[in-house]
Amino acid sequence: MGGSTAAGPAGSRAAMAEDGEWGSRLRFAGGCAGTFLVLLLTVDAAAGTLTGPRALLWTVLAALLLLVLVPDRVSARPGLLVSRGVLAERWVRTDRLVSVAWTDGVAQRLVLRDAEDGEVELDPRVLAGNPALWLLLDAGLRASASHGTLRCGTTALGRLADRVEGEAVRAVFKVSGLR
Repeated sequence: MGGSTAAGPAGSRAAMAEDGEWGSRLRFAGGCAGTFLVLLLTVDAAAGTLTGPRALLWTVLAALLLLVLVPDRVSARPGLLVSRGVLAERWVRTDRLVSVAWTDGVAQRLVLRDAEDGEVELDPRVLAGNPALWLLLDAGLRASASHGTLRCGTTALGRLADRVEGEAVRAVFKVSGLR
């Protein structure tokens, strides 16, 4: 995986972008876990079987659900994309990418791999909702392509670019009142 430091190749914090919607997704995860806990406690209490150990068990289950639902925090700067999860931090050099893959299914994911064995997996909606992140990644993708390191992923990049540009157009229409 990528290194454990986010200093990266550029080293500069001047042109840095972060996922602006991370806080709302974190609150949603907390709300889901809290609702789950309240429902479990309510059902158990209504059945007359709620005890201290059972309440502790339900609390632990809700905490585990929260750990699963907490979104990774994505940030980027020229030449570097970082994803910080609950247990690990992963990064890739976007100017030295070797592959970009799009996984379909219930949860779509974008998997970026670089020449230094770094790998980041992220939700494409993070990029679609954060144009500054997309611009920094796109600049790195162009650099990788011009260096000849990017060997796989042009189809995935086309899908991603279409999605990001579509979201940007919808946002412009919404702000201008045309939608």
